[in-house]
Amino acid sequence: MAQTYDGTRPWVLDPQVSLRPEPFGALAYHFGTRRLSFLKSRTLLEVVRSLGDQPTGDAACASAGVGDGELPRYRTALATLAATDMIRERVGP
Repeated sequence: MAQTYDGTRPWVLDPQVSLRPEPFGALAYHFGTRRLSFLKSRTLLEVVRSLGDQPTGDAACASAGVGDGELPRYRTALATLAATDMIRERVGP
């Protein structure tokens, strides 16, 4: 079920998603939906990889070095990933 992204909430990469790093960023493949997505930067790849280790989506962006001026662009990218079930809100610890 697609979710609406909120950067103040905790997020995680869906367990059915595999990431393959590429020079441009990464390919993300969801084995459940059979959807392929492109992460268009190495920084976005680092954000997605760190989601499960950070308290919020915005904290994952900060830990990957995303500045305040770039944050809206990364929130948009993460919203797209949430809408396509690549990431999901994390529940529990």
